Amino acid sequence: MSWPFLAVFFSGWLFVDASYRGPRWQRWLFKPITLLLLLLLAWQAPVLNVYSYLILLGLAATMVADGLLLLPEERFLYAIGAFFLSHLLYTLSFASQMTLTFFWPLPLVLIVIGAVLLAVIWSRLAEMRWAVSTYIAMTLLMVWLAGEQYFARSTDLAFSLLCGTFLLLIGNVVWLTSRYRFKFRAADAIVAACYFGGHFLIVRSLYL
Repeated sequence: MSWPFLAVFFSGWLFVDASYRGPRWQRWLFKPITLLLLLLLAWQAPVLNVYSYLILLGLAATMVADGLLLLPEERFLYAIGAFFLSHLLYTLSFASQMTLTFFWPLPLVLIVIGAVLLAVIWSRLAEMRWAVSTYIAMTLLMVWLAGEQYFARSTDLAFSLLCGTFLLLIGNVVWLTSRYRFKFRAADAIVAACYFGGHFLIVRSLYL
């Protein structure tokens, strides 16, 4: 494994570890460092094309969203918007390479996941209902397109995208559930692991 990949793994492990038991400053330090390393890793991909640039822009939007989460609570809506933009850019990158197929069980499962999540947190969302609902729908669309690409091609690249987007979906389910309904100690660590693993697998696809 190359040094850039090792650096990303080491920084990501420190970020996940800090999310579970480390001091807050360690999490705030290694989260942006990990994202910057992922950006550098994506920038060094063997081929840079429209697909690659959309991935880079998606990572940049994620960094903006993370920065907004550090600001007062009234900026949370803007953070959701930045995360939405990140997933939209990822979705556009997947769409630029996919062939038209339809594997119906996948969207059915995703719709059920989205409906259950909204049913759990809906009463706690208040004025954030439509913003969070739109963000969840965008995340589900991202996973669906990644899944369609995998079932159409069954390549290592498509599998990496499917696993990456599914990890991001799991991370968002845990994050929103913990934030609005059931707060539990391991939530931050689970979200951090899914967050890092998801973005890493999407960047890894650029090398396949």
